Amino acid sequence: MTELADFSAVDLAAAMRARRASPVEVLEATLARLDARRGLNAFMAVCAERARAEAVAAEAMLMRGEPLPALFGLPFSVKDLTNTAGVVTTQGSALFADAVPSVDAVAVARARAAGAVLFGKTTTPEFGHKPFTEGPLFGRTLNPWSAGHTCGGSSGGAAVAVASGIGPFALGSDGGGSIRIPAACCNVVGLKATLGAIPHLQVPDLFAANSYVGPMARSVADVRLLFEAIRGPDRRDPYGQAAPGAERRLGERERPRVGLLMRCGNRLDPEVEASIGGAMRRAEGLGWIIEPIELDFVALEQAFLVILRSMLLARLGKAAGARPGMFDPTLLATIEAGRGYSAADLCDAQFARTACFNQVQEVLSRFDLIASPTLSAPPLPVGLDPGGIVRIAGKDAGTIRGAWYPYTYPFNLTGHPALSMPSEFSAEGLPIGLQLVGRWHEEAFLLDAAARIELPVRMA
Repeated sequence: MTELADFSAVDLAAAMRARRASPVEVLEATLARLDARRGLNAFMAVCAERARAEAVAAEAMLMRGEPLPALFGLPFSVKDLTNTAGVVTTQGSALFADAVPSVDAVAVARARAAGAVLFGKTTTPEFGHKPFTEGPLFGRTLNPWSAGHTCGGSSGGAAVAVASGIGPFALGSDGGGSIRIPAACCNVVGLKATLGAIPHLQVPDLFAANSYVGPMARSVADVRLLFEAIRGPDRRDPYGQAAPGAERRLGERERPRVGLLMRCGNRLDPEVEASIGGAMRRAEGLGWIIEPIELDFVALEQAFLVILRSMLLARLGKAAGARPGMFDPTLLATIEAGRGYSAADLCDAQFARTACFNQVQEVLSRFDLIASPTLSAPPLPVGLDPGGIVRIAGKDAGTIRGAWYPYTYPFNLTGHPALSMPSEFSAEGLPIGLQLVGRWHEEAFLLDAAARIELPVRMA
């Protein structure tokens, strides 16, 4: 018999509505799975008693026959970068080890208003600064498929949680691939929506925003369920001022045109290339039109680094100078690198961001979607220096952003919706991810397309 913790969000919702399972049973199954998988180190904090009280209240609501909201009784976790009222939010940092926000982030508030039950906060590297989920405050989060390989980052705890059945879905965040990288490493689905589609008010510069909050789950249907509950305008977000018009959906007999970006100036692992090629052949079997495209995203790496490092310097430079012993050494190195940039360098980086946006817009005027690997190689071995040289297919491939995830960070800068989904496993048993990218505010079309070529769910 399948355990409740292994059920999808969609199936759990149906079971609770039909009274085949109760919110209390579902939560207890989730907490039991968390206890059984504590060795994965995916959680910074667990709010079990508060969650139990909310599950009991939800069960009473069900017994009274009241109308049930979309996410009724569904347990969810939140990455520790995202504010949760009454529950510690450390940013993965000793600086905020005891910080407890008084207000939920918009996405958290909307999920809870839709009936979801928050039960814990998942691990993240300090301030989400690197693609490996490890840090001095909590140690290392393990990939459930291979402890010797990274689970990715910075939403690594969220990906590990859903991959191993600790909740049917989770909220991650993505500042350069931080939802999609761990989704690919852990064989789950992760969505970075259009800029502003899910309002995100924690970023210090809302106008230059490139960080997003978004859903992660084991299936496209579960990602859609959470996304629909947390999307929508918010007058406080400059990119979330109004709902888009009528949603574009993928017609039953429609043949979408897909631009295949197999390489973007980088080396590519042969197994990844073969896996993505196989996914595209499945798509062609459905009548999709696949054509190769060219974009040099590796060339954008320096602009992305200028923006990232300058932002971290502005936010944390004073604290790092006053209390360097409280910081991860790799974060200190990132902050210090930001001191070498001028105002003109930052402007040049923003000019490059605009140019990249125009390039992607031109491609998506000819294609409905862009498809690519999520990562240039399967999960990397643990213990690597995030500032060092990465080896792809046995050869030095450059620094980690341009070498391992050049496919992800450009879409943080351009604002286009991008989704990572499972695409088979390597011969070593490591997950491989496929990325699909759509036009602004066409998440419905993007999710429809992903669902058409989705592989059966495989849990860790």
